[in-house]
Amino acid sequence: MKYKNIHKGVFKSRPNRFIANVDINGQIEVCHVKNTGRCKELLISNATVYLEKSDNSNRKTHYDLIAVEKGRRLINMDSQIPNRAVEEWIKAGGLLGYNPFVKPESKFGDSRFDFYVESESSDRKAYVEVKGCTLECSGIAKFPDAPTVRGVKHINELIKCVEAGFEAYIIFLIQMSDVKYFTPNYETHPEFGEALKDAQKKGVKILAFDSIVTPDSIVLNKSVNIKL
Repeated sequence: MKYKNIHKGVFKSRPNRFIANVDINGQIEVCHVKNTGRCKELLISNATVYLEKSDNSNRKTHYDLIAVEKGRRLINMDSQIPNRAVEEWIKAGGLLGYNPFVKPESKFGDSRFDFYVESESSDRKAYVEVKGCTLECSGIAKFPDAPTVRGVKHINELIKCVEAGFEAYIIFLIQMSDVKYFTPNYETHPEFGEALKDAQKKGVKILAFDSIVTPDSIVLNKSVNIKL
């Protein structure tokens, strides 16, 4: 996944979860933050950030904040990108082989999952939920960074998919490289972690991948060990 028209800036403040004040070449710009999560460990005063300039002159904000430097790490924090990166990987044969049928935003029961996927021969059918992960502590990737009742609901619905005869996957895309392993964030939302454990026991496949991140791109990279 490639961005265009990237600019470097210095984060100054975040008045609310949708916007940030960023110094770009000595001028303070109000920028759209493409992640409504807390991101308190990322968006700290004077952090180096990367922004995509919009080509829509009618927008109130001319820039989207998409990545941030955390020490020596570059972390993509665009919450819309994990689905696109995972979709590229699925279509390239990463999940159910080559030439799969992929339908985004597919409903099952009371939930709408990110993808419904069928293998080319239609002998394998799966529902897939994708979660972007930007929280890292001492090289360990964690999710979520805030309680997510919706996330627990999705996990429970994936169990129902398995019971109905489908394959079911929850894929964590870690939006950075070089992490030790992935684990649920029990400190923030223990129910999410317990739901993941239960889902794994009942046949839901849990996958985690890190990413190769540059200021203007993100690509799904390699499998990461999971510790539940």
